Amino acid sequence: MTPTPTSRWSPWTRHGDGRSVTPGDVVHPDERLSWPRTIGVGVQHVVAMFGATFTVPLITGFPPATTLFFSGLGTLLFLLITGNRLPSYLGSSFAFIAPVLAAKTGGGISAALGGIVVAGAALALVGVLVQLAGARWIDALMPPVVTGAIVALIGLNLAPVAWDGGGSGTGVKAQPLIAVVTLVAILIATVLFRGFLARLSILLGVVVGWVLAAVLGQLDEAAVSRLRSEDWFGLPDFHTPTFSLRAVVLVIPVILVLIAENAGHVKAVAAMTGRNLDRQMGRAFLGDGIATVLAGSGGGSGTTTYAENIGVMAATRVYSTAAYWVAGVAAVLLGLSPKFGALILTVPAGVLGGATTALYGLIAILGARIWIENRVDFHDPVNLMTAAVAVIVGAANYTVTAGDLSFSGIALGTGAALVIYHGMRLIAHLRGTTPEPRQPPNPEL
Repeated sequence: MTPTPTSRWSPWTRHGDGRSVTPGDVVHPDERLSWPRTIGVGVQHVVAMFGATFTVPLITGFPPATTLFFSGLGTLLFLLITGNRLPSYLGSSFAFIAPVLAAKTGGGISAALGGIVVAGAALALVGVLVQLAGARWIDALMPPVVTGAIVALIGLNLAPVAWDGGGSGTGVKAQPLIAVVTLVAILIATVLFRGFLARLSILLGVVVGWVLAAVLGQLDEAAVSRLRSEDWFGLPDFHTPTFSLRAVVLVIPVILVLIAENAGHVKAVAAMTGRNLDRQMGRAFLGDGIATVLAGSGGGSGTTTYAENIGVMAATRVYSTAAYWVAGVAAVLLGLSPKFGALILTVPAGVLGGATTALYGLIAILGARIWIENRVDFHDPVNLMTAAVAVIVGAANYTVTAGDLSFSGIALGTGAALVIYHGMRLIAHLRGTTPEPRQPPNPEL
């Protein structure tokens, strides 16, 4: 379908009649539907990212409205840096949860924000290098077996947070009935509804759990009182970062996950639109890195490209960046409502425990999915040992202390995956012990 020019001042051309998408066709990033329909798709993107984006600040203790504000601002910045060629919403990254919780211990939110700022700056630097040198070295440094192991160990490392808040007595342990009802609601919503509603199962489960807690009188009275007193409009609760070596060391390994997530997002959008977007890879890293620096500088959670919004694009076949401009502006406006942020803070510990039981499990299984989809050969002892050791180091939260520095589960597990894979691969190559690739079984036998 031939796109229709709209205005010489507009970066988008109108797709067809602007009202519909014919079967087998897509609305490309540089196209748009009519503005009312574009706004509708943009609002869907806000709803899609909402549940996961708000879960991260609720767990880490960051101001939810501030996180939403910076996620919207970061999305707009990302669109500018990628030249409107790469549709994406930048929501809260779950990879930051464990290191941020560890960095807050003894250093508070400011120290954790300092770690986020440095991690974002490092990711931005990677983006510049990729833009100059190409993206192949990323694939060489982090093959699927390493990427899958890192993602899996993050989910497993977070498991204690779902049960008891990592030792704080919150989570499932605090309100088991509410947690179970929340989890069951999530599971039922996933299979009960079709299409877009099924993608909101986490948010729907949280709503069900919140209503049950309210009926049982188990909402936090202080949080409810704050909700009543907050204004409808006002600036978010900003915080400034402080920088400590301990917090930086804890948080900076997260960039390996962000690299994998951003690269996967670029590849997914390229496959769905039929366009080669490899030249946008460096810009994607740079955009997410700068957005994370911005968020950490003001009190928001670190950001990443969101798979939830890929689901919206796949369902609507609309990849227009115009819809993401709508989503980013809407998120900024919602972040400017203190009452809205206070409402999120009323979510009880049991509801968070039930929701994070599913979310953290999904992160761990996503690591396994990376292995499966890339057909990682676990008959190769290098792949087998890389995944085995890294996952256990992360799941058990191994910790090494050197003076004032502390290296724990995710940082050690990430380092273990990289060192073991490349170290064993080098030795096997030098000794000539690298096994032959295993042939897949013949289904006719």
